[in-house]
Amino acid sequence: MSKRRVTYYYDGDVGAFTYGLGHPMKPHRIRITHDLVSSYGMLQKMQVLRPKRATPESMTAFHTDEYIHFLNRVVPETAEELTFHGTRFLVGEDNPAFEGVFEFCSISAGGSIAAAQSISSGASDIAINWAGGLHHAKKREASGFCYINDIVLGILELLRSYPRVLYIDIDCHHGDGVEEAFYTTDRVMTCSFHKFGEYFPGTGTQEDKGKDKGRNYTINVPLKDGITDEAFRSVFEPVVSKIMDVYRPSAVVLQCGADSLAGDKLGCFNLTMYGHASCVQFLRQFNVPLILLGGGGYTVKNVARTWTYETACALGVENEIDPNLPWNEYFEWFGPRYRLEVPENNMDDLNVKDGSLDKVRYNALQQLSDIPCAPSVGMHDVPRESVGTHLGLETDVDRDEDDVMDDLDRRLAQHARYVYRMQEAAASDQSDDDRYDSDVSSQRRPRKRMSILTNRYLDVDTRKSALPRQFFKSSAKWDDIHCRIGAAGEQNGARQGSLPVLMESGGRETPAGDMNMDEDWEDGASV
Repeated sequence: MSKRRVTYYYDGDVGAFTYGLGHPMKPHRIRITHDLVSSYGMLQKMQVLRPKRATPESMTAFHTDEYIHFLNRVVPETAEELTFHGTRFLVGEDNPAFEGVFEFCSISAGGSIAAAQSISSGASDIAINWAGGLHHAKKREASGFCYINDIVLGILELLRSYPRVLYIDIDCHHGDGVEEAFYTTDRVMTCSFHKFGEYFPGTGTQEDKGKDKGRNYTINVPLKDGITDEAFRSVFEPVVSKIMDVYRPSAVVLQCGADSLAGDKLGCFNLTMYGHASCVQFLRQFNVPLILLGGGGYTVKNVARTWTYETACALGVENEIDPNLPWNEYFEWFGPRYRLEVPENNMDDLNVKDGSLDKVRYNALQQLSDIPCAPSVGMHDVPRESVGTHLGLETDVDRDEDDVMDDLDRRLAQHARYVYRMQEAAASDQSDDDRYDSDVSSQRRPRKRMSILTNRYLDVDTRKSALPRQFFKSSAKWDDIHCRIGAAGEQNGARQGSLPVLMESGGRETPAGDMNMDEDWEDGASV
């Protein structure tokens, strides 16, 4: 098997975080995976890097400013207040505000962005970030154990250099966050193989094909309980082969969610470790730049086994490693067999019993046949800095302050026009496909949310926290007689506030300490 330049991203701090006692998501699984990879001697065969952690600014390439600001300051003690009693940002119990949540997100997102940069620069053929793959996070809220959508951030980085990117998701849950982000573009094709039914997140039917320019560039393969290696391969390989032939992607991002393995605590498929890893082996054969990301997976020892084996597949040494596990720090966790394997169980494969798999495969291939050719896009090199800055002839300090303010004014004006046009479009478009636009205000359209823990819809009215903005709604009036500011309605000896007091309270009668200024912001609004 031909050699590939593999870059492996790992931050040793990622295993120190916890979602809380009893929570099924265990970041520690990434530490266990790394230790097992190291025990097999694979670190010496690839470039191992600690990625730079993502900054709040880099996260806002997809997420809203107010959501990133919230994640950056939320702690368990303030979560109830900052989420408006659980109606914004962190809805339900799936996504707790644990200690260090923003630092955890910066590690996950930083690894995926770094992997994309390594692929774009040509430094790697395959890049791995097992801390990534959090595909449920939305533009302005967390979902399904995912806070920051590192996949979207990584793909956006790839689009700076590549005209077309293919995203494939083999997690047991539908990759709704990534699909929603690229639902209206043909530069990213999303393909998700997932369980569909009364199952989180409740999306991913074959009727969802994309919108506008993105029509037919969203591929969904909904499956039923108990799918086995052979059945999964019979639908994965023909669909992906057709995509590679028709779409001709410049790079591929594979989300290797391990909750599709047999025996997973939240999954319902019956894939073995070899069946899961066959997706990595199949994509490796196309010689297209490839990014491997983590994702779901809640039986920790099976997650570590599978991602270790898939690391070996990326290196092309899967036939050389010993199925008997070498000694490692977590050796006792892998008993009683202590082998690199995840066997199948005795589940019934409902996909074969009712013949639904053939229909799903046919519909997916038929949708791909409707794509006439690979879409093209005009690409040109965009310098990251000016010639003057590159030559050291200009610095930000040398710029005139007025020029800086003029530039800021132009950017604010441009942003205001953009927001205004978005509001006009949102008011005029009431189609069903609006459910894929995460910018649509919850005041106009309440959104159903499902819990990944219970697979039931949450009964949360987010409109309670969506209060209108009130920038200049003030009861303060200028008193011409006393030449000072007083509250409207004051009569004959009523209390009048001094200018400092009224400024401190924002021009209101209520003191600043007795009011929550965040209540003046509507849901989804940012300046």
